[in-house]
Amino acid sequence: MTENYEVVVVGGGAAGLNGALMLARARRSVLVVDGGEPRNAPADGVHALLGHDGVPPAELLARGRDEVRRYGGHLAEGRVDTVNRDGAGFEVALADGRRVRAGHVLVATGLVDELPEVPGLRERWGRDVVHCPYCHGWEVRERPIGVIGTGPMSVHQTLLFRQWSDDVVYLRHTAPPLTEEQAEQLTARGVPVVEGEVAAVEVAGDRLTGVRLRDGRTVDREVLTVAPRMVARTRFLAGLGLRPQPHPSGMGEYLPAGESGRTDVPGVWVAGNVTDLSAQVGAAAAAGARTAAMINADLVNEETRRAVEARRGAARGPVTTNRL
Repeated sequence: MTENYEVVVVGGGAAGLNGALMLARARRSVLVVDGGEPRNAPADGVHALLGHDGVPPAELLARGRDEVRRYGGHLAEGRVDTVNRDGAGFEVALADGRRVRAGHVLVATGLVDELPEVPGLRERWGRDVVHCPYCHGWEVRERPIGVIGTGPMSVHQTLLFRQWSDDVVYLRHTAPPLTEEQAEQLTARGVPVVEGEVAAVEVAGDRLTGVRLRDGRTVDREVLTVAPRMVARTRFLAGLGLRPQPHPSGMGEYLPAGESGRTDVPGVWVAGNVTDLSAQVGAAAAAGARTAAMINADLVNEETRRAVEARRGAARGPVTTNRL
């Protein structure tokens, strides 16, 4: 680490590392600060990522870090505590007391999955408790699946997982009562509905066997899926007035931004799950690259503006004053 960077990237996941790679290849001074808490750490592999399907998440990130270093990018382990305006740029303060300055900040900290308070659910997360059919559907295909209802998107999630298995049960849990249309859709797709709250996850050995309801009934299942409440990690931006907002879908909280990743605070940009709650690894990485290109374009425009001003000043020559 040095004291000054053109760009500090907060978050070393797919979006942050791909953004840093683009910036380093553009010959920018860039630092990636990462707290080492990737969202997909419990998963066995990353899926639906062309050329890397099935690669363990830790291996993918290790490759990314090596590539950033190859082009002169810097990486630091640590958690960013605050980001505050400092003149024309920003001061980035880490929790361990280290501080650096940055002309631009790219926030790619992702999100936190808030799961229902059901005993045993968190312990199986990313294994046989999953949420994304495109990430995990193939791996759980043709197995008995139970969908735990938690919100307005749960029925949609159930219909998606029905694509991968003909043995899907909808456990309504705390989700809103079904509308007539939803009930008809589930019936038409052969999905039974089980009323009642889920009290606990049932496990035998190291294998999920089903759920126990509050009334004592049990429902045998080998896989559970649940839609978590997804909350962007942006607390360190509060000093700049940037706070997560409720997502229009009701899925959680995100940090709104323009298509390029530009936020309402000039010089602060976002990419990946922090602003796109449903982005998979490939989409997050692509967003990091796109936003990094926009940051570089901003830097080029500013450098060009200063060069033009300097040229005009040199053409005018020194200013003289006539005195009587």
